[in-house]
Amino acid sequence: MCYSAMIVADLLKLERHYGAQVDDAFYAQTVERRWWDGLAKMPKALDDALLDRGGPAADWIGKLRKRRADDLTQELFTQKRRVADAERALQVKETKKAREDVRIGTDKMGKIQVALDDLRRKESKDRDFRIYPGMHTSVIVSKGGKRIIRPMRYQCRPAGKPASYDRRYPGTYNARRDNLEGFWKGQFGYTHAVMVATRFYENVEGADGKNQILEFTPRDHEPMLIACLWSHWTDPKGQEPELFSFAAITDEPEPEVAAAGHDRTVINLKPEHLDAWLNPNPADLAALYAIFDDKRHPYYEHRKAA
Repeated sequence: MCYSAMIVADLLKLERHYGAQVDDAFYAQTVERRWWDGLAKMPKALDDALLDRGGPAADWIGKLRKRRADDLTQELFTQKRRVADAERALQVKETKKAREDVRIGTDKMGKIQVALDDLRRKESKDRDFRIYPGMHTSVIVSKGGKRIIRPMRYQCRPAGKPASYDRRYPGTYNARRDNLEGFWKGQFGYTHAVMVATRFYENVEGADGKNQILEFTPRDHEPMLIACLWSHWTDPKGQEPELFSFAAITDEPEPEVAAAGHDRTVINLKPEHLDAWLNPNPADLAALYAIFDDKRHPYYEHRKAA
């Protein structure tokens, strides 16, 4: 299962390269939600892209980063005081508690400083582009026959299902091809999307029997157009906020992925099939399977993820 991916965050590039329009109001609405309930987290690279773009979404991100910096600064001060108090206590008497306070406080100070530095730095790092289940990222969908770029959560909660599905079925960030007409019948043939990514990551068992994370990259270095399903979920009781979420479709593994130890591979669409995929005909599912069968097969090179 594709538990993580390296996404293309540059909204201007997505607009120009795929002839799509960014739904700025939708991004602003999504980021505003993070201000109120802490949800709708996005990778740093996407936040940076929205800041560069300007507008209401950028204003919300600026407020969020200021609040986060203030909270981290306060916590850093608290941990510094904790360590200083413990060091003074150790000068009087060696105790396990004081020694632990120094160790734990010092460790937390280091992590807080890294978080502060991340907020302030301008240069990008690979980790800024990583998404994980539960995070929001950009997907391309179709609205009125036009390509639209919107943020959605990477872990699909199908419409009509209870919110508890997130916990009961934590693997719904992926949709198996052989179950599209079963579990995903409400989305397959109706609500399709594409996530543009440059790499994907899988958990595999190493030679020592321990889990390891592998990074898979197309040898041609072309962005992957990952076939996805999405859903618009609303709470019938009106107690939970609405949710737009998606899942990446996986198929039988490419030979080199199977050789590396994993049993699934995301479906990497050919660009010429993009509109047909985004505007499906539920009465002609065979045409959709034909798109899968004509998918791209770049050789996926792999290495241990850092």
